[in-house]
Amino acid sequence: MAKTSIVSLVILFLSLASSDDSVHSLLRDHGLPAGLLPKTVHSFSLEPSTGLLAVQLHGPCIAQYERSPVRFDQEINANLTFGSLKGVKGLTQEELFLWLPIKEILVTDPKSGVILFDIGMAHKQLSVSIFENPPDCKEDGGPELRTAAGFQEQR
Repeated sequence: MAKTSIVSLVILFLSLASSDDSVHSLLRDHGLPAGLLPKTVHSFSLEPSTGLLAVQLHGPCIAQYERSPVRFDQEINANLTFGSLKGVKGLTQEELFLWLPIKEILVTDPKSGVILFDIGMAHKQLSVSIFENPPDCKEDGGPELRTAAGFQEQR
């Protein structure tokens, strides 16, 4: 009986302890680069029957990918399938001084080295290598912090 309780506690602890590496490994296992999510992941859950991925960060933040800042809400949701995140909620990307929602992320051909972002009115193709490693993410405290962090204030 005691042996069963210890095993149950260990299994429970391991299932509750979500680390940054776990969600980043999950992305890699699904044909996506780990750097699509920042290092500041607090926890995540995946509903196996629907593929619904819910990721919680410590707070909203902004990460810089080459010349494009991306804003992460405190909670990010998407349907995860192999090579794609569809119905993304909680991600916006700055394009021409406007913050546009990222709706879908696709890696259709891993050999091509290209990742596709659907930002509503346009599709943007970037090199997958930009997203290989999870980026640092600066706290998003509004326009003042964005300007102080080197990002232009939205007007």
